[in-house]
Amino acid sequence: MKIASLETFRAAVPLIKPFKTALRTVETAETIIVKMTCDNGITGWGEAPPTHVITGDSKDSIEGAVNGIIKPFLADQNLLNYESVFQGLNSILVGNSSAKAAVDMAVYDCLSQHAGLPLYQYLGGFKSEIETDFTVSVNSPVEMGEDAEKYINDGFNVLKVKVGKDVDTDLARIKEIRRRVGDGIKIRLDANQGWTPKEAVRIIRKMEDEGLGIELVEQPVHASDIQGLKQVTDSVDTLIMADESIFTPKQAFEVLQTRSADLINIKLMKAGGIYQAEKINALAEVCGVECMVGSMIETRLGITAAAHFAAAKKNITRFDFDAPLMLAKEIIQGGIHYSGRKITFAERTGLGITVVNQDEKGSKS
Repeated sequence: MKIASLETFRAAVPLIKPFKTALRTVETAETIIVKMTCDNGITGWGEAPPTHVITGDSKDSIEGAVNGIIKPFLADQNLLNYESVFQGLNSILVGNSSAKAAVDMAVYDCLSQHAGLPLYQYLGGFKSEIETDFTVSVNSPVEMGEDAEKYINDGFNVLKVKVGKDVDTDLARIKEIRRRVGDGIKIRLDANQGWTPKEAVRIIRKMEDEGLGIELVEQPVHASDIQGLKQVTDSVDTLIMADESIFTPKQAFEVLQTRSADLINIKLMKAGGIYQAEKINALAEVCGVECMVGSMIETRLGITAAAHFAAAKKNITRFDFDAPLMLAKEIIQGGIHYSGRKITFAERTGLGITVVNQDEKGSKS
C-alpha cells in the first residue's frame, strides 16, 4: 500500500467565543489539513493547527515540512511496513511535531481502514465511549463564573479552568466558579506555565486550605523548569500534571524518573502523532502514572484522531476534547459523535471521516 498523492490545504473556522489562556487568545481556529491517497484507493486524513507559542509551528512551516521533506520521503514507502515509516517520519527532520502529527494521523487512518477496523480498535479498543471536560477561558471572575454555570447547565460535569494570569485574581476566579457550580463538579486548573514555583505552591495550598476541591493543576510552571515542577509536586497534596514540559518520550522519561509530576497530558501535536504518543503512555503506565489526552484548538478531524488513540488505552483516564464544540461552524463530516459530554465512535473503518470542506480562502499544495 503506497501513497499515490499527499496534499495539504488551509482551513479557518471562527470560534463562538474567544479562547483565552495565559499564553494566547484565539478567535479563529486556523489549521492545515493533510489528505493522503493510497494506490489502493484508500484516503487518509490528518490535521495540524499552528500553535506558535507551544509547538513553534506556523502554517508555512507545517506546509513546508509536509510537502518539502515528508512527502518525498514517503514516496517509495509501503505503509504496511509502518515501523519503518514511523521511524523515518520521526528522524528525517527535527521538531516540526505538528506536521509529523498530521501525517502520522493520515497513515494510521489508512492502516486501520486497510485492516477493516475503526482506529480505536486497531490501536487496542479498550473503551468505546469516553467523556470530555469543557474549558473555561481566563477572564474576569464574574465572567468565568457565568461561563462555568452555562457549561454545567449544558451537561458537562468536569471543568478545565484556565488560570495563570496573576495569582490573587486566579484565586478569586476559582472561588467564584466553585460558588456557582457547587461541590459536585470536578474542577481542573491549567496555568499554562503562568506561575513561578513559589506562587504555585502558595496558591495551591491556599485552595487546599479553603476546601475548593481542585482535582489537579496542569503545568503550573515554565515548561523548562522541571526542578520547579517537582518542587510544586512535592509541596502540595493536589495532583500536578505535566503538559508543555513533555513533548518527547525522552522528556517523559525524565519527568517520570524524577517523579516531577503526578500525571501527564499527552497531545498529538506535541508528541508528533500517535506513534510517539503510544510510547509516552507506555512509559507512564509502567511507572504507575495515569495520562490525559488533550488537544490544541482543532477541528473534529484532529480531535477524532486523538479520541481514537485515547479510547484505545487503559492508562488514559482523562479526556480534553471540547475544541470542536467551540467552533462556530463545522467543516468536517464523520468522525467522532458528541452527545453533550459523551463521545462515541462511528462504526466506520479508520477515523470515519467522510467529508472535509476546504475553506474558500485556503490554499492547496
